[in-house]
Amino acid sequence: MAFVERRPAEMAGNPFSMIGDEWMLITAGDETRCNTMTASWGGLGVLWNKPVSFIFVRPQRYTRSFIEAQEKYTLSFFDPEWKKQLGYLGRVSGRDENKIENAGLTVAFSDGAPYFEQARLVLVCRKLYRQDLEQACFVDSKTDRDSYPEQDYHRLYVGEVLRVLEREK
Repeated sequence: MAFVERRPAEMAGNPFSMIGDEWMLITAGDETRCNTMTASWGGLGVLWNKPVSFIFVRPQRYTRSFIEAQEKYTLSFFDPEWKKQLGYLGRVSGRDENKIENAGLTVAFSDGAPYFEQARLVLVCRKLYRQDLEQACFVDSKTDRDSYPEQDYHRLYVGEVLRVLEREK
């Protein structure tokens, strides 16, 4: 099946359930090498008069080096039958094995950014901003203690949503 390009405002789905419950894959790289990670934290909205995504990546994640090296990243959303594979992709590091192949996913590219043919929805994003979260900026110290006992603070990336690709039904 093919993908149809939509405007961001036409995107189907509730971002709260899509990200928090169904999860997404954050993917970056190029045609020679790419990596992906499962994420259940993030957001979609409007900032600087652009449709944007907000993603958060811990320093120890292998995918972070790919995001840093590239101008673009993708967010891929899947139908429920892929939840087991998304769990696997969140547990296993691409440093240790070819987890994309082992999960049965096929890499495709849009505007030079990798995504997965099996996804139902893909957002192609261009990095606009990045900043590490800082302990001193937490207003709620309980959130800091509960989420960062190792003080391995996420790096926030804001990306402009350039393309929305939705699988034809």
